[in-house]
Amino acid sequence: MIDNGAPDRFSACLRALRERAGLSYKDLSTKTGISRSSLHRYCSGAVPQDYGVAHRIATVCGASPAELRELHQLWALADTERTTAAPPEAPVETGESPPPAPRRRSRTTVTTVTAVAAVAAVALLALVGWAVSAVSSSGTRKQEQQDSRLLFSKACEPVVSMGQHDTCVTEVQRLLRRRGAVIDVDGDFGPQTLRRVTAFQVFAGVSPNGVVGDATKEALYDSKVRMTTWSPDRVRKRIRQVFTADPDDAVAIADCQSFLDPLHILPNTNGSRNWGLFQISDARLHDLGGTPTKALDPEWNIEAAERLWSVHHDFHDWPYCEKALRRP
Repeated sequence: MIDNGAPDRFSACLRALRERAGLSYKDLSTKTGISRSSLHRYCSGAVPQDYGVAHRIATVCGASPAELRELHQLWALADTERTTAAPPEAPVETGESPPPAPRRRSRTTVTTVTAVAAVAAVALLALVGWAVSAVSSSGTRKQEQQDSRLLFSKACEPVVSMGQHDTCVTEVQRLLRRRGAVIDVDGDFGPQTLRRVTAFQVFAGVSPNGVVGDATKEALYDSKVRMTTWSPDRVRKRIRQVFTADPDDAVAIADCQSFLDPLHILPNTNGSRNWGLFQISDARLHDLGGTPTKALDPEWNIEAAERLWSVHHDFHDWPYCEKALRRP
């Protein structure tokens, strides 16, 4: 079920935050680095493709954690409506030439044709009746199947997202664990669940927006995705094998970045993300010829990090973890 009012409520929330902060579009543009025209569109009904843009605007406007959670849910609902909107129908063509006049037929020919047409009509009606019955039966079975799945029931919102705490979140976590994810089943959609949902979406080929809409719900129930990955001990061992010149510091950096979790994903306020063991950013991922799927592969991630390290033989690409390095 699509919430048709979500884009308007999302924009109204952004407008209210901007007006409360007393910031003009020019001032807001300077503080966020987003063009004035884009800011005006987002406050007038347009929906950004990534929540990070909205988060940056709201943060500059002084939004509270509760307001950020509300904004994230409104964006998720609005984004679902935007991405599932049906394309416009193709225009009906006109100006066709009239059909040629029918030739005159004999009485025998007309009688034969009429009989054949009658038989064909009976057969067609039988076929149509069978097709309608089959479609109806299939639709009923599909509806019954959906009704038996909690995430598609009336008990759950169209989108399950950050900040929720209910049985629908518990169902998401249970399904993720069934796919092999290491996750607490506590009904709290917090950062851990956000990371696991995003990783699952990457593997399932769903847009990795970190919210559970219809496409992600379907994949959680029906896909064959497995999220089983390396243990911390295996990660440590492989890092030491790859970073032969500085194994201790390499392990310390990975531990600081991701707690040695190969499926660790962190969103940035500018809409980008950091991926995997060494938290390789979107920009670095592009430079290395990688993809989010590759970045969540621990082998690829470790080898890519070693390629970055080998440029200067140091860990300057991970400045926030300098304190984790083991120095004499």
